[in-house]
Amino acid sequence: MNKSIAVALGAALLTAGPAFAQTVTVALNADIRSTNPGVNRDDNTDAVVLHMVEGLVGYRENGTVAPLLAESVQLSADGKTYTFRLRKGVKFHNGAELTAEDVLWSWNRYMEPKTDWRCRTDFDGRSGLKVEKIEAPDSQTVVMTLDRPTALFLDSMARTDCGMTAILHKSSVKEEGSWDKPVGTGPFKFGEWRRGEYVTLTRFDEYRSPPGDKPDGLVGAKRTALPEVKFLVVPDASTVKAALVSGAVDVAQVLDSDLAELAKAKNVEVGLFPSATKHTFLFQTRDPLLGNVKLRQAIAAAIDVPQLVAAVSNGNGKPNNSAVALTSAYYGDAQRKGYSYDPAKAQQLLKEAGYKGEPIKIIANKRVHVPSFNAAVIAQAMMQAVGINAEIEVLEWATQLDRYNKGNYQMMSFSYSARLDPALSYEQFAGPKDKQPRKVWDEAEAEALIDKASTISDQTERQKIFDELHKRQMEMTPLVIFANGQEAWGHTKRVQGAEPWEGKPRVWGARVATN
Repeated sequence: MNKSIAVALGAALLTAGPAFAQTVTVALNADIRSTNPGVNRDDNTDAVVLHMVEGLVGYRENGTVAPLLAESVQLSADGKTYTFRLRKGVKFHNGAELTAEDVLWSWNRYMEPKTDWRCRTDFDGRSGLKVEKIEAPDSQTVVMTLDRPTALFLDSMARTDCGMTAILHKSSVKEEGSWDKPVGTGPFKFGEWRRGEYVTLTRFDEYRSPPGDKPDGLVGAKRTALPEVKFLVVPDASTVKAALVSGAVDVAQVLDSDLAELAKAKNVEVGLFPSATKHTFLFQTRDPLLGNVKLRQAIAAAIDVPQLVAAVSNGNGKPNNSAVALTSAYYGDAQRKGYSYDPAKAQQLLKEAGYKGEPIKIIANKRVHVPSFNAAVIAQAMMQAVGINAEIEVLEWATQLDRYNKGNYQMMSFSYSARLDPALSYEQFAGPKDKQPRKVWDEAEAEALIDKASTISDQTERQKIFDELHKRQMEMTPLVIFANGQEAWGHTKRVQGAEPWEGKPRVWGARVATN
């Protein structure tokens, strides 16, 4: 065990007193990268920061968007102007009341290149959409005008990797403009960050919760009874398991393989929670072999998806061949139609493809919370069973990611991070390879459908488009999506209401049980 981790865990147990009794400790598998929303971030960073900051809108459990700091959002008849009415009485952590001027200041800061906001290109015209104007006609109203209608504007603002386009007080930056700390409107405010060890957050007593009687994604009830939360860096999975059992950690993501053992611990409860992460096998459709659609279809027919998913998830996962997540409001009958395991069909397709036993290499990694390597091993055996000469190459994640971004592979066992709107989910892997080599589905018809789904807001019409996209994806097989994320989490019985969402801890609804 890392010495600093051991010291921190020991200190957590030794300081158990009245104050500690109300503190909830959450394990992180790595330190955060910053406290700056949407800047120098990763999933751990987002998880911590989103307890402190909020945007005008946020995601519900089913992947749709709802007002958060906004009380209401109105769209003009031409689909280009959004009017946000702010909730009254919302305060920043320094006691200042939220106004439209704070929204303008935050937005203009994000649009400054020096801020290095991850999502600036999604709004400045370089990725198509451009916010042409932002105005504050009064202290409670913000009006944003786009250059074109789009169905994804609010979804893009709500994205967690964008830091939820958080509205910040200008005191979040120092006088010279450099970042200091988040002065947001969230249920917790920044406490202390001891790099490599922990981050503490303290309750914001003047927090104003959005409507709702329970948490709903990143909206709904966000009132908290906890005076403090400590996010403790514990990289080793076995140490996390021991810390849960000992009570040094209250909430943590754990390995699927540890669920059965942890379920036997007297003071621990465990559960499985879905996410919109996509676990896939990617095909390089410009490869001399895999450019043949019949060979890709043969691989799909050779893989027993239910058996593979059961094996890599210890029997807990659910198969899904669609880019639309199982939890999505758009998941329906069309998306339930997946690939059928058919070895005889696979062999016939191999014959039609003119396959002569050439090697097909599957690239994978051994990160513990994704099924990349285990899925590759199972797929290799299933492919070999029908006569495909499948090999596996294991790479470090950074190297694999570089190969992915360059399109330098034949086949890859790869996991996509969550995108809750289906149009954004399809956009992750569909697009022009010449401009974006990481894309796997380079087809003009598919791109046109995604563009249409990204423009119109009518849910019925969007459903038809997503149904058609799924049908085309099954036919063209540029990749095989086999499951969404199903993540194992544990918590001590002293803590209730700390259910994670989309792979991230969410503790504003938590409370410490009293005996």
